[in-house]
Amino acid sequence: MSQVKDLEPFLVGPDTTIREAIARIDRSAKGIILVVDGRRCLIGTVTDGDIRRKILEGVDMERTVEDLLLRASDSPYSRPVTISKGKGKGEALSLMRSKSIRHLPVLDDDGKVIDLLVLDDLIPTEPLALRAVIMAGGKGIRLRPLTEDTPKPLLPVGDRPLLEHTIEQLKNSGISSVNISTHYRSEKIIEHFGDGREFGVEINYVPEDQPLGTAGALGLMDEVTEPSLVINGDILTRVDYRAMLKFHQEQGADLTVGVRIYDMEVPFGVVESNGPRVTGIREKPVQRIFVNAGIYMLESAVRRFIPRGDPYDMTDLIQNLIQEGMIVANFPIVEYWLDIGSPAEYERAQKDMENGGPE
Repeated sequence: MSQVKDLEPFLVGPDTTIREAIARIDRSAKGIILVVDGRRCLIGTVTDGDIRRKILEGVDMERTVEDLLLRASDSPYSRPVTISKGKGKGEALSLMRSKSIRHLPVLDDDGKVIDLLVLDDLIPTEPLALRAVIMAGGKGIRLRPLTEDTPKPLLPVGDRPLLEHTIEQLKNSGISSVNISTHYRSEKIIEHFGDGREFGVEINYVPEDQPLGTAGALGLMDEVTEPSLVINGDILTRVDYRAMLKFHQEQGADLTVGVRIYDMEVPFGVVESNGPRVTGIREKPVQRIFVNAGIYMLESAVRRFIPRGDPYDMTDLIQNLIQEGMIVANFPIVEYWLDIGSPAEYERAQKDMENGGPE
């Protein structure tokens, strides 16, 4: 019942840094790495969820996965669930469902890792109870002259338009219904994608007679009961939307914001003081902050805050929800992510595609 043809990309030693672990998880696209000793015996597992939780706690990216495992020793995630070789698919699925896990390492009699079972590979991908909304109405002014006659979401990235990459990922995540808000050169987007059948999804268009900001188009849509996944149209990413939905539900959030770590080096020595007295000095420290990644998950109940037909931004919605005492969570994005908003970023996207890109 082998599922992973090559285990090597998933195996790391205990001295691997968390930063490298993130890169490994991103490259493997399975959401897990396996920490093993020199004999390939399993020490522990690190999932994308483990890392997201540690990022929110402010963990140092240069710490090792061994340190991460030690810190988790008292948590529900400390001991990996495994299965012995020779067990059948039915038993593996039963174990994964009972433990609410997506990954199951297979060990031989000596405790060595010989296989990795992934739930999404064992059973067909189930549809996600999400409505996807892509905000594609912007003019892409910073990318002119490329956008003089072409809407930014239709600019080619690799061998096809940026928006095709986004729709394909939504489809592969189990999302079948996609709404696209349009304004600038909207006819070109509609002509290219039609009703979406050629791309494996159902597409509905939400025309904006005037620019409505990053959330205003939601006020024009019909009411729904399921959560909405809202994505800026200039994002190239490989975010795990199933993981984001699970996180959103675990937090009991009304709105979840996808965030990205941004390290900003202060180019001076920073003087710390207490009144007139200097208490310390840090030479060119790196400040770590979270930045808005342009990806959101929101419950239908928050729609009442969005005006119909008036400009309105996601930042306004977030502030309103916080003031109302509603729950706004942040979801750290550890997968590939790029905001294609400037010529430099567009050039980087092309180079990333030449080197394998988000795929």
